[in-house]
Amino acid sequence: MSMVLQALGPRVWPRLSQFKPPVLRIPGGETLYVKSRHWSGQSQPQGPGLRTRLLITALFGAGLGWAWLAARAEKEQRRQQQRTEALRQAAVGQGDFSLLDHKGQPRCKADFQGQWVLMYFGFTHCPDICPDELEKLVQVVQKLETEPDLPLVQPVFITVDPERDDVAAMARYVQDFHPRLLGLTGSKEQVAQASRNYRVYYSAGPKDEDQDYIVDHSIAIYLLNPDGLFTDYYGRSRSAEQIVDSVRQHIAAFRSILP
Repeated sequence: MSMVLQALGPRVWPRLSQFKPPVLRIPGGETLYVKSRHWSGQSQPQGPGLRTRLLITALFGAGLGWAWLAARAEKEQRRQQQRTEALRQAAVGQGDFSLLDHKGQPRCKADFQGQWVLMYFGFTHCPDICPDELEKLVQVVQKLETEPDLPLVQPVFITVDPERDDVAAMARYVQDFHPRLLGLTGSKEQVAQASRNYRVYYSAGPKDEDQDYIVDHSIAIYLLNPDGLFTDYYGRSRSAEQIVDSVRQHIAAFRSILP
């Protein structure tokens, strides 16, 4: 380096002499030379501050999160609509029924128009499954009742054992579950018609020496929308929380097709 400077001679020395490091003089005669990359006194331009960068990152993340949630909700709504359409094409619950409630009043499907209905088919002498499923149905209704923005859901219990489940037996049975649980019964022909409309299978087993018997039947909770159309069903594997979520989604997506 020294040889290069000697070769350049006087032409270089005046220019190099202009680049002097800053000097810091301290009282007492001591002098400090401060190293600096910018002797000209000009500062480097600075980018956005830390808070600004964090704010931009947070807004960007929130936008992505909202878009993901919106896409997920739209996808779930399309899935529910496709499922509902498939169930309608299966002609489940399209027919009417004529039964008696547990107070002896005639009831048909038109009586429930304008209401959301959760319906279960079973029998009062059922040892365990029917009480468990009705208890789950009641839990769903009670959870939905706590949400003031949602309409009330009407719980309905239809017997598949009209021989033993008359009006009085249904009245005794439903009072143990929910004050709005409606029990429906009728003649063998009326019960058979209602069961056929909802594709419910049932068959009474052989009677024992006490004339007692078990009725084998389909196990599902049915959801009807305010148009009276069968909308969804829930088997034993579905929990009360899952059914609540499903009913809530159906209510949000519902659009009446009645004139």
